[in-house]
Amino acid sequence: MYIPPYNPDDVDPEVIGKAAEYCERKKAFLIVDPPSSWKNVQDAENGIKAIGTDSKNAAIYFPRIIRQDVLNDDKPREFAPSGAIAGIIANTNNIAGPWLAPAGLEAGLWCDDLSIKLTDEQNGMLSSLGINCLRNFIPYGNVVWGARTLQGSDVLGSEWKYLNVRRLALYIEQSIEENIKWVVPEPNDETLWSSLRLEIDSFLNGLYKQGAFPGGSADEAYYVKVDSTTTTQSDIDRGVVNIIVGIAPVSPAEFIILKFEQEAGMA
Repeated sequence: MYIPPYNPDDVDPEVIGKAAEYCERKKAFLIVDPPSSWKNVQDAENGIKAIGTDSKNAAIYFPRIIRQDVLNDDKPREFAPSGAIAGIIANTNNIAGPWLAPAGLEAGLWCDDLSIKLTDEQNGMLSSLGINCLRNFIPYGNVVWGARTLQGSDVLGSEWKYLNVRRLALYIEQSIEENIKWVVPEPNDETLWSSLRLEIDSFLNGLYKQGAFPGGSADEAYYVKVDSTTTTQSDIDRGVVNIIVGIAPVSPAEFIILKFEQEAGMA
């Protein structure tokens, strides 16, 4: 989700907060623009806590970009960057998938310049606060040089520190939830659990073969657990089957756990 500035150069923090809450409910991701009041690095450092959200489903980019304004005789003007960022994310999805970070030398920005030229030291400081930097590198031009969520501050130690990790998890959650609705009228027993394991494993193995997870084998990259240890007799009586999916999007040794609860065995 991206909300273009309307006030006249910014989006109200309250609106950003509501948008982030909506994205969390809908398993979407919010791209946030830096306020127009951020004229330098210190403004960004001091203002990050007042943007309206620190959601794991949101990311912010700084500084603003400069392009010719076609509505004003092509004169140079500062623009909020998130429209361009949305295009880079979409292009990254087409090239690989949500598991690839939309940043780096190949994540070029279609703009004439940046409102601020950041140094490596400034980049490091802002990145540690969860602010994604836009940089200019010769001969590559202007590029996106960060892929952290608003939970990406080093002091938080969040498992959702990186944008590509969070978006991959959202993609997996949404895909599994949409494709297991068929279980609702099925008997909630080992036959169902085996079918779920097979279907979800096949889906994750397809992602593994596309490069979504590191690791020398699929066993190092993900696991699926649906059995009598995840779904007790009490769960069965309630009409629920529990599915646990573990993925290792960054390192084969680090698993992020996703838990699903699905109605089953119901007429």
